[in-house]
Amino acid sequence: MAPTAAQRSPTACAATAAVLLLLLTSCLAVAATDATTTTVATGGGTRRVLVANGLGLTPQMGWNSWNHFQGNINETVIRRTADALVATGLAKAGYTYVNLDDYWADYQRNNKGYMVANPKTFPSGIKALADYVHSKGLKLGLYSSAGTRTCSKQMPGSLGHEDTDAKTFASWGVDYLKYDNCNRDGTPETVRFPRMARALTNSGRSIFYSLCEWGYMDVAKWGGSYGNSWRTTGDITDTWTR
Repeated sequence: MAPTAAQRSPTACAATAAVLLLLLTSCLAVAATDATTTTVATGGGTRRVLVANGLGLTPQMGWNSWNHFQGNINETVIRRTADALVATGLAKAGYTYVNLDDYWADYQRNNKGYMVANPKTFPSGIKALADYVHSKGLKLGLYSSAGTRTCSKQMPGSLGHEDTDAKTFASWGVDYLKYDNCNRDGTPETVRFPRMARALTNSGRSIFYSLCEWGYMDVAKWGGSYGNSWRTTGDITDTWTR
C-alpha cells in the first residue's frame, strides 16, 4: 500500500544520498554528458553519473516540517525554526536546509495556472520567506508531488505543470524540492520523476531534487541519473519493532 500523508518520514523522505562515494575521494574530474546528468571520474578511476546541478555531493542535512507539525505550518514557525538552527549551532554543523512539507500552498492554482502560497498561513509569500532563510545563511526547501494533488489533497500536485512549477520555485529562490508520489495518474515513476528533473535543470536555478517515490520500479538503478537523492523504501519512523 502506498504511504499516506500521515506515514511519510522527515527530511526528503529519509532519502539516500546520491554520492557517498565522493566523500572518500580527493580528486574529481567532471565532464558534462547532457542537460540533466554529469559524469564524474574519481581519483580511483570510478565513474558515476550524477545530476548536473552540482548538489548532493554529500548527504543533505537540515529540518523538515512534517513529523512534528504536519499540516500546522505557517511562516512564523518556519522563521523561528531558521532562527533556532542558527542559535543552537546546528547550522554551523551543516544542518542548512529548512524544508516545508505538505500544506504550504493554496488549495488551487491561481487564474494564471501558478501554484501560490496559502494566503492565511504564508501571507508574505514564499519569496519573502526564502529571503529571510537565506539571510540566516540557510536554504529553503519546498514540497510537491508527481500527481494531480499532494498526499494531503489540500494543495495541487505538479503533474502536468512541471516546467511552470520549477520556474516558479526558482523565481522564489527555492533551494530544495521534495517530490512525492501521491495521486498519480498511472504513468510510471520512470516517466513522471524525470520530467521534473528536466524542468528543474531548465529553471535557471540549482535546486536539490529529492525523489520521494517510495522505492518503486527499482529506483536505486535509475534515481541517480535524475535526482540528488532518492528514497528506496517505504516510510521509516524513529521507533523499534519488537
